[in-house]
Amino acid sequence: MSHDHPVLDHVVLGAGALFDAKRQAMATRLTVFPQRADQAPDIPGLTALLAQAWPAEAGPLLLNLASESGLRTLAEAAPPPHWLLEVPGFLLSDAALLATLEARVAQGQVLVLVGRAAASLTPAQRAIFRFAVVDAAGAAAALPAGAGGKAMSRLVTGLGSAAAAAAALKAGASAVVGWPLGDAPGPDAKQKSVPAGVQTVVDLMQRVDREESADRLEAVVRTDPSLAFRLMRYLNSPGFGLSVEISSFRHALMILGYQRLKRWLALLVTSAIDDPDLKPLMFLAVRRGLLMEELARPGGDETLRNELFICGVFSLLDRMLAQPFPRLLGSIPVPPAVQQALADDSGPCAPFLAVARAVESESVHEVREAAALLMLAVGDVNRALLRALASERSLTAG
Repeated sequence: MSHDHPVLDHVVLGAGALFDAKRQAMATRLTVFPQRADQAPDIPGLTALLAQAWPAEAGPLLLNLASESGLRTLAEAAPPPHWLLEVPGFLLSDAALLATLEARVAQGQVLVLVGRAAASLTPAQRAIFRFAVVDAAGAAAALPAGAGGKAMSRLVTGLGSAAAAAAALKAGASAVVGWPLGDAPGPDAKQKSVPAGVQTVVDLMQRVDREESADRLEAVVRTDPSLAFRLMRYLNSPGFGLSVEISSFRHALMILGYQRLKRWLALLVTSAIDDPDLKPLMFLAVRRGLLMEELARPGGDETLRNELFICGVFSLLDRMLAQPFPRLLGSIPVPPAVQQALADDSGPCAPFLAVARAVESESVHEVREAAALLMLAVGDVNRALLRALASERSLTAG
């Protein structure tokens, strides 16, 4: 599947996610900024691209189009019903747009109110919305009736901590927009023991780093039967390019070799952290790794791509384990470039991580600045992002 189109050279994309009460990503949020504020993006081109890049089987896509004229054109074009459209409340004074949106809702489109309190709208205006984005102050407040006569559901944004996100979801919010990462643990963080499941994978990584024999590696895997199962699940995920199905750890080592195997073990480190509240961080970390890898793909350096993937996947490990990176990386074997990026925000991986963070922030200015530091065109970042999102879905489907 192609994730390319000339429209990608004229927009800036940001990507977030909506996390539900089970801490699962219930939808991807794609923010689309025009490269030039005075020019609407090519809506037919954007629609054609996303129709291919985000088909119905990919799940819900929350589309935040940062262009008034572009949003009007998109609404008139009747986008697929699995795309949820964010609509700023101030636009609803336009009777023609309201009529268009009413027609879309009648055809099954889901609309999300942003930028204005639901209570300030007229009943007719409220009737087109199923969701409303509210800030932390409104996280627990009930909303008036919307589409279908039912109360609008809350999507909460601007939360400062994971505890606040958990409280909002417990209070009945449908989802949290993004997930608060919190502050990185400092050097005075209390020493904690590494969970047993993580320690097993770290032991395996250390042995792979020393290139121990397949017999010794399999002996470690046998101590944790779920480890081999999870590894096989990842390796056999659709869309990852392996020509044969991996049937055992020994088979994986034979097909992949020691260096390529390390990247998959990095995934197992995060998945071995048995805390449901950390699922959003694991999701975001994997997305970072996939995007960083894709940013480097045109360069053809497989070693760099593997290091970037590991760097992204480990980039939130300090928050997951509540330990600072200098302490964690003393026991987890990572390439020097990864250690530099995570511990000191320096070295060759650091600017790639900066791009991933910028895309995650959905900030047009941060994406532009981070891309410039890597001497990448924003269009190249957009293309890498769409490839990464496709890989993310194939991994989840595995």
